[in-house]
Amino acid sequence: MNAPLEDIVVIDLSRALAGPHAAMMLGDMGARVIKVESPGTGDDTRGWGPPFVGPEDDPISTYFLAANRNKESITLDLKSDDGREVLTKLVQRGDVLVENFRPGVLDRLGFSAERLHELNPRLVLLSISGFGHDGPQGGRAGYDQIAQGESGLMSVTGPDADTPQRVGVPIGDLLAGMYGAYGVVTALHERNTTGVGRVVRTSLLAALVGAHAFQGTAYTVAGHVGRAQGNHHPSLSPYGLFHCQDGDIQVACGSESLWRKLAEAFDIDPATPGMATNRERTVNRDQVTAALNTAFAAYPLAGLLPRLAELGIPAGEVRTIDRVYDWDQTRSQGLVLDVDHPVLGHIELPGPPIRFDDNTYAGGRSEHAAPPTLDQHGAAIRAWLAELNALRD
Repeated sequence: MNAPLEDIVVIDLSRALAGPHAAMMLGDMGARVIKVESPGTGDDTRGWGPPFVGPEDDPISTYFLAANRNKESITLDLKSDDGREVLTKLVQRGDVLVENFRPGVLDRLGFSAERLHELNPRLVLLSISGFGHDGPQGGRAGYDQIAQGESGLMSVTGPDADTPQRVGVPIGDLLAGMYGAYGVVTALHERNTTGVGRVVRTSLLAALVGAHAFQGTAYTVAGHVGRAQGNHHPSLSPYGLFHCQDGDIQVACGSESLWRKLAEAFDIDPATPGMATNRERTVNRDQVTAALNTAFAAYPLAGLLPRLAELGIPAGEVRTIDRVYDWDQTRSQGLVLDVDHPVLGHIELPGPPIRFDDNTYAGGRSEHAAPPTLDQHGAAIRAWLAELNALRD
């Protein structure tokens, strides 16, 4: 199988997570991704940890490893003549440029959107910011946890309305990267017709507001302000986390028929006052939760899950991260990659979440590359550019 984006060259000027995640998604689909890093230090995340692995005198950040597979690395000082010259050549050859500088920084370096399109009218530029590129707070620096708070996400996450909680991964960065990659492939498709690229913009704020789903329409349509309700759904009951003899279990009843099956199987009258309909059960959630916790207390997790499965009740356990990656179902979906790192040797990485029906590989590649060491491919990239220039001359 030919990789879907194997004819695309991506110049990744971004650092941290949102931009690198977008570029990695494109790399997973076969694009050649050239990561431009600062000399000496590289991407900020090369220094983020613990945990670190590898040699004590030059440790490698596992955070960096999470967002930079299938990339090449070159170091350039973009304030120097040489750095700007090499970047200019990359822009002239590239199809996509990804950047997440604060608004205006790339302009000051001499690579405004207008200049980039003068160099290469077909270039698709993905620009990711914290709070948007314009508006009254368009220049604010973007950090995931701050954006989670400002976007309202933390107000609907946590045990209760008085205890806002961030999501356990940098979800704003990840979503911004995903929306950004989606915008890039859309612009590349459009370029097939128009022959010119365009600027794609998104932000941590936009990505998180874009993920509000029912919490957004609850306010914009009904005027209802959602609040955190812990591990239970605000609009469905029972739908959440419950306790059994030796652990926690999650149950999702999305219909009245499922509720009746569940209740009757565990000696609960489904028509009990306050529990007869989903509307009643959401109002009286504590009553429903207490009834199910009492019923489940007689069962160990290993016995309760099969019984629920037999009844057709959607349910699952709460796994720790190690048990997720050791799970045969996770591995069957291509979600663990084997790669060879130039320093660490053979390592396993989380894999891309997309598979195609005509291959058995994760993403669009038959082989994946480990995240690069700093400037690992610098000489080869410079030689490639020199060869292209010689052919052009």
